[in-house]
Amino acid sequence: MNTRVKNQHDLGRILVWGLVILIWLGLAASPFLFHDVRSQQVAARICVFIVLVASYDLLIGYTGIVSFAHTMFFGLGAYGAAIALRLMGPGWDAIALGGLLGVLAAVVLAIFVGLLSLRVKAIFFAMVTLAVASVAVVLVSQFSHYTGGEDGITYKIPEIFKPATKLLTDEDGKIVRWFGTKLNGKLLAYFAVFFSSLTLYLIMLRIVRSPLGTVLKAVRENETRAEAIGYRVVVYRTTIFAISAAFAAIAGVVYAVWLKYTGPETTLSFAIMIDILLMVVIGGMGTLAGAVIGVVMLNLAQYYLRDIMQASADLTASLPLLPDLLNPDRWLLWLGILFILLVYFFPGGITGTIMKTGSK
Repeated sequence: MNTRVKNQHDLGRILVWGLVILIWLGLAASPFLFHDVRSQQVAARICVFIVLVASYDLLIGYTGIVSFAHTMFFGLGAYGAAIALRLMGPGWDAIALGGLLGVLAAVVLAIFVGLLSLRVKAIFFAMVTLAVASVAVVLVSQFSHYTGGEDGITYKIPEIFKPATKLLTDEDGKIVRWFGTKLNGKLLAYFAVFFSSLTLYLIMLRIVRSPLGTVLKAVRENETRAEAIGYRVVVYRTTIFAISAAFAAIAGVVYAVWLKYTGPETTLSFAIMIDILLMVVIGGMGTLAGAVIGVVMLNLAQYYLRDIMQASADLTASLPLLPDLLNPDRWLLWLGILFILLVYFFPGGITGTIMKTGSK
């Protein structure tokens, strides 16, 4: 019987990780499958947000830390790279220096907040991080000379990432196409985002499978017992808080280079923090696989649900009431309903429920 349960549990894990691998393969192939600008933007956003959400899952899923400051670390990385690119010009030195300073600022701030606040109960720590994140938004507005304030800042990126850059040309000097996609700088920029995100994700997987990950799970399950057997809980929590902040800041650097624009709405908005929480809940906490699935599902819903509703409204135009209910302007209502259904039928998130069901 134990062997049967183990085999079922393994089947659940295989299904989840098989889906994760398929998603990454789909992201790698997306520029060659979808040629419109929006699809490429959505795919790049998914790549970046997988890192951002996975880094948040290191906190809430593996350690039980609830933080509302994650977008602040994301913004520090983005603004670090953006300001450097604006002041120093579109060079790799600007990305490296600005990004490094942004990541260091995120790590130092995370250590400072962690050491001061992680001794208190979870709800109080969450309130502290919310206050710190709010201060960051105010500072961005106050230092508008550098940050652009509410309008944000635009800047140039290295020439190799520009659409006009030709990676491969034919005998006539025209850009070579693969499956209808131009082999230009924009494609190279996308794959820079893709491979950066994939590398960061694999590093996080290695962290949670290391002895550090085991300790973090012990702290999450029973903090008192972990402290009783000799683990310094505050030190471990502060360490993972700093590691998580570093990954979020690096994701911010990647996103800033991709967008060529950085502003409060793209990095520091509380709406992004809510999205991160939703993605973690939908995908499932404490697996990292859930980050991939949750990010894909919510982003596809946010960007394509209105299109689906419009098509459905057109098909049911002759019916009473239904076209009005399917009006694209009501997409948030249907997104809320979908979220409620997901929480009801997948109480442990999609990955958590599949793995738990497989182990029965």
